[in-house]
Amino acid sequence: MKADKKNKKDSQLVLRLDKEERDAFVRLCNDLDTSAAREIRRFIRQFLKKHRAE
Repeated sequence: MKADKKNKKDSQLVLRLDKEERDAFVRLCNDLDTSAAREIRRFIRQFLKKHRAE
C-alpha cells in the first residue's frame, strides 16, 4: 500500500497555451500512443534531473 501513496498524483499545474499548439500536442501524443499528461510529467522529471545536477 505504501507504493500506492508514493505514486499518487495529488497536485495540479494549470497553464495557458495557444489552442492550436495544445491541439497539435494532444494529437501527436495520441498518434504516439501516449498521453499529454504523461509527456508533460516526463519533461518535468527530466528537467528537474538535469538542473539538480548543475
